[in-house]
Amino acid sequence: MTAQRHKVLALGLAALVIALSLAPVQAQSTASKARVNINTAPASELESLPRIGPKVAQRIVDFRTKNGNFKRIEEIMKIQGIGEKVFDQIKDLITVGAETAPK
Repeated sequence: MTAQRHKVLALGLAALVIALSLAPVQAQSTASKARVNINTAPASELESLPRIGPKVAQRIVDFRTKNGNFKRIEEIMKIQGIGEKVFDQIKDLITVGAETAPK
């Protein structure tokens, strides 16, 4: 092998090792954060979610005031400005509250 190939392989291997070592940190930081309850969170807390600005956060608050609590997190897509792409980014960060056991 040439010296240039060795450098490329070494850099690629180093990048892979770094990426793999950071993966557990990323997973842990995501898991350790509490989910935002879309039924109780004020607009300011909803704004902490990716792609949710002040206007969309206020729409969420207004929607639940008018229609009652969300029963499933997917219902947040009824809000103008939250489509499938935004939902995919926030679905692991939101909750509708504690799940109740079936009776």
